Amino acid sequence: MAVLNNPMILLIVVFPHVSNRMESNITISSDILEIQGFNISPDFAYPLFFLLLLVYSSLLFSNIGVLVLIITEKSLHQPMYILFCNLSVNDLIGNTVLLPQLMAHIISTERFITYNQCVAQAFHSHTFGSASHMILIIMAIDRYVAICHPLRYSSIMTTRTVIGLSATAWGVSLVLVSVLIGLTVRLSRCRSLIQNAYCDNASLFKLSCEDVSINNIYGLFFTVLLFSCSIGGIAATYFRIALSCWIKKNKEMNNKAMQTCASHLVLYLIMLWSGFLTIILHRFPKYPDLRKIAYILFHVVPANLNPIIYGMQTRSLRAKIIQILHREVTPT
Repeated sequence: MAVLNNPMILLIVVFPHVSNRMESNITISSDILEIQGFNISPDFAYPLFFLLLLVYSSLLFSNIGVLVLIITEKSLHQPMYILFCNLSVNDLIGNTVLLPQLMAHIISTERFITYNQCVAQAFHSHTFGSASHMILIIMAIDRYVAICHPLRYSSIMTTRTVIGLSATAWGVSLVLVSVLIGLTVRLSRCRSLIQNAYCDNASLFKLSCEDVSINNIYGLFFTVLLFSCSIGGIAATYFRIALSCWIKKNKEMNNKAMQTCASHLVLYLIMLWSGFLTIILHRFPKYPDLRKIAYILFHVVPANLNPIIYGMQTRSLRAKIIQILHREVTPT
């Protein structure tokens, strides 16, 4: 009887297709969003929390250590080390906006975030991904000049050139991501559940019941442009390095190329495939946990390995690290 007296409920019961139209017209004004997070057993919550804490502490220590060492040692004020600083700063920002909140949500039963915080996290996270690709392209160019044109390296890769390239990498990333997020925040929201363990652009525009065709088109353009430039730039520089090594058949040059390029390529491939998985798995909602894990690996694996590999493979930086460790260990 109550149903018959309520024309709204009666309308939905008799004409169920109308309810779908009504849902698309609902706008949620609340700024509080709920994050789905990981579906893990309480027995594994604290072990996972401490594992992520260890990973986060490790990348903080190593990246801040590299930054402090490069800034304080005047002998390391060279163009190549500016690129290391860019990489460390990007890794610190990208993981700091993701991991602390993710760790808090793992051990908490209430996983809430404000809309503005969610937008900020998505913005910084996508900027991290874009800047990572751009910086690695510049580093590949730097390795190409150092290996194939060692006598001209100091005149080509000057401090001014590297600063200009770094500023361009950050500028392009910020512009591309600003448009990406800007197209999303214009949308009204009819849902409040982030179907993810973190905030990203796709999770944000899925909160809307409006037409998101423009978001999908620009997102595809953004992804194709970024990956085309990244894969194309890395492939071109490595092809030129390989060709130069094959033509000159110089043993010292080949050893230098293998030493400096192999680790760079391994880290790039890890970042590339984890990024690919994250993007592709957004189209397959049956594998939500795999997508979340791929996204976390995209952040934490390169951030932990970058300082170790680049630090220990760069002679001057390695010598300074060993010198400091020896100074700490050896009693005065």
